[in-house]
Formats: sequence, C-alpha cells, structure tokens
Amino acid sequence: MKKPFFKLFLSVAALLMITSPVHADEKVNKAMIALKQELAKKGEPRLEGNQLFFGSYKVNDNFEVVDDIKTKHGGTATLFVKEGSNYIRRSTNVMKDGKRAVGTPLDPSGPAKAAIDGGKPFYGPVDILGKIFQTGYEPIQDVSGSTIGIYYVGYSLE
Repeated sequence: MKKPFFKLFLSVAALLMITSPVHADEKVNKAMIALKQELAKKGEPRLEGNQLFFGSYKVNDNFEVVDDIKTKHGGTATLFVKEGSNYIRRSTNVMKDGKRAVGTPLDPSGPAKAAIDGGKPFYGPVDILGKIFQTGYEPIQDVSGSTIGIYYVGYSLE
C-alpha cells in the first residue's frame, strides 16, 4: 500500500518542480554560477571610484558579460556597484522605458539589499521596476572581503 502512494507522491512532486518557482530557482542558480565564473576569468573584483573592474575588465557601461548570460541562459543579469549606502546598476540588460536601466538603484527597502548589507546572498521573488522576477543576488567582494557590488540574475514571473 505504501509503494503506490509513494509513486503518486513522487509524480506530484516532479510535476510541481516543473511548474513552480522551484524550477526557476534552478535556472537562477545556473545563471548565477555562469555569471560569477565568467567574471572570475577576468580577474579579481575592485572599485576605482565608482568604476567596477574584474582585473582590467571595466564593468560600468559594458554589457558584454550580462548580454552573454542572457543569450546563454535567458532571463536578465545585472552588475551593481556600491555607491555610498546604495547599489547602482552599472551593467544590465534589465529594461526601463525601452532602455537599459543603467543608473537605477537597487530597492533600498527591499529584501535583497538587507541580505547583501548583511554580507549574505538573497534568492527569491522580487519586484524589479514594476515586474515580478525570480531572482538571485550575491555580494561582489574585493580581496579584503568588503562588499563593493552585487551580482544579479533573474527571470520574469509575469
């Protein structure tokens, strides 16, 4: 009697994984790994003023890596730079009014900022410029361990 119930349970669980945000999390995880690996190949992250670099690769207003992640994994990708107590989009394929949302801040009262400020990643649904996304945010840390920016990937849930 337990085996048929267990098989039914596994079938329902598999169906839920395919149709629920859990499936989106798998995509988010893969895209995040790819984003971090691609940038790690370029060198150590560092800030020079408000300019974010990985080795000699300048991130600000350079969309090569974020667009490559979108091409290979779908969704959206952004690199934020810490400016004061805020995080500002400096390389992104998130769109606002038909243009890249460069220069727009991470929601200062959102759960992602709270996690990043605590030195922790955040994964979950977030409203980004009026649309709901399944997201991943991870701190970009320099060689001293200071958070200097944020890696972001996300998939629209709308």
